Amino acid sequence: MMLLRRAASAAALLVTVLPVTVAPPAHAADGTPACRPPATAALDAEQARLADARTTALVERAGLGDFVRRLPAALCTTRGPAEAERLLRTWGEALWQASVRRAQGQRPGGDLAPADDRPLYWARLAMTAELARWQPRFTVDRAALRARFEDASRGLTDNAFQAAPGVRRVFISGFDPFGLDAEIRRANPSGSAALQLNGRRVTLADGSPAEIRAVVLPVRYADFDAGIVERAFAPHLTAGPAAADIITTVSQGYPGIFTLEDWAGRARSADPYPDNARALSGGTREHPVTAPGLGPGPEFIRTTLPADAVTAAVQSPYPVLLNPDVTEIPAGATAPVDRTDGPTPGSRAVAGGGGGYLSNEVAYRSNRLRTELAPHLPGGHLHTPVLTGLPADPRLLTGPEFEHNESAITAEVRAVLEHAAVRR
Repeated sequence: MMLLRRAASAAALLVTVLPVTVAPPAHAADGTPACRPPATAALDAEQARLADARTTALVERAGLGDFVRRLPAALCTTRGPAEAERLLRTWGEALWQASVRRAQGQRPGGDLAPADDRPLYWARLAMTAELARWQPRFTVDRAALRARFEDASRGLTDNAFQAAPGVRRVFISGFDPFGLDAEIRRANPSGSAALQLNGRRVTLADGSPAEIRAVVLPVRYADFDAGIVERAFAPHLTAGPAAADIITTVSQGYPGIFTLEDWAGRARSADPYPDNARALSGGTREHPVTAPGLGPGPEFIRTTLPADAVTAAVQSPYPVLLNPDVTEIPAGATAPVDRTDGPTPGSRAVAGGGGGYLSNEVAYRSNRLRTELAPHLPGGHLHTPVLTGLPADPRLLTGPEFEHNESAITAEVRAVLEHAAVRR
């Protein structure tokens, strides 16, 4: 297994995919330590939420605390930027694999329900805070190192299909928790589904086998501007062993229902609603904007998922509906108009069925790329129900209703995929 070979060579991980041993700090040729004492780094808005003790409790109660505690010493073993980059990729992949194994009941540790996606989010964030405090005695591009770690810890690296010929390949994405300033205990059922389904071999509705691979994306405009969606999806939309047979993005949507979004719009228009870094997109309903770095494409892209087959077959425990709604500025007009029957010719996108936030944008970006690289592939976006059931007592991190709902949503995501991925 490639991950374990990398881990062994780094002397940082055991076959449990948990960093439990770290070499003594390296020294420069003159005998001085290769790592200065940690700095009091300025944390970003997302990292600052780590001050809430409940975030640490979520990590510890999932058995992931050693990743955070042992990363500083591991960083101090590196002797240059290349070594630091390799170490952060290794540790990122290890955190991802440990979280996947935990979500699928293959890795013991902690008393939180295995399906809980929050420990991965908070462990990753705490590790990026440790990276911010690290003071090596050599020059590093800290932003690039964080990006490498983030990609690895989200499933973008070392997460290839293992399927044999004849096995359908399904690639999906989920999201981190968001809206955390209002409720820091929030989870995201799309992220939970990604962890629970990644690497799973399933049987499709027609009896044929399929393998699912997944990534979990950040709720941050800056990462989208930097191309994380394209980095995640491009390898699965080009010919070769990583190629998928179907793609779909998944995010949390509306209360009590699943929706297949018929249309994805090109615009951002969700302000004043911020992302997890408290950044705004600059686009509103009246004045939508196009995201930086977005390649050429139409104002709206329509799903090519088999919506009729899915909605006819999967309706329990939550209804699954096709959502044709869009918001547009009609050709020759200046004001936005809500439509329930899709866009009109020549209009400008304000919002797709998934709104004007990152749920819509991940659908647009991935399917814009799909139309460019693999137009024959089915692709689209699935909104899950809002995950409810957190206990009223803010000191309690989980409860039976919350855990039941999280598992039920993932089970229905799987059922949707088992019907959507049938060869047609």
